[in-house]
Amino acid sequence: MNYLNSRLYDGIRKVGFRKWYERELLSSHAHMVLAFLCIIGMMAAFEAFRGGTLSDKLFDAAAIVACGGIGIWALRRYLYLLMNAEVVANQANCPECKAYGLFTALSEDRISGQTQVRCKKCAHEWQIEVN
Repeated sequence: MNYLNSRLYDGIRKVGFRKWYERELLSSHAHMVLAFLCIIGMMAAFEAFRGGTLSDKLFDAAAIVACGGIGIWALRRYLYLLMNAEVVANQANCPECKAYGLFTALSEDRISGQTQVRCKKCAHEWQIEVN
């Protein structure tokens, strides 16, 4: 289990919504940094590809493929985590009292991707849908 990217229900139960949201954003941006470092690695491998022996060129080609694959994975993960956190954050306002992020998780339906929550301020219950 990835501690930084726990499911919404587990994250709210353990650390609360605001900390869960913060951790999702931090993890998302760490993946963006990894994608950026992969771009730099690819540019360096392309630069090194100009000269050298055949074995050096094969190593550079492998580095280009590895950096490209890891970079694409990191970019996709960045976008997924960021969009998931934003979808949840847009539903974090209590429909009754409009309090933001002040709720506790009651139950989770993993099949439908819904988490039942209760406002700490007015005790209103509503569902948050997760992709």
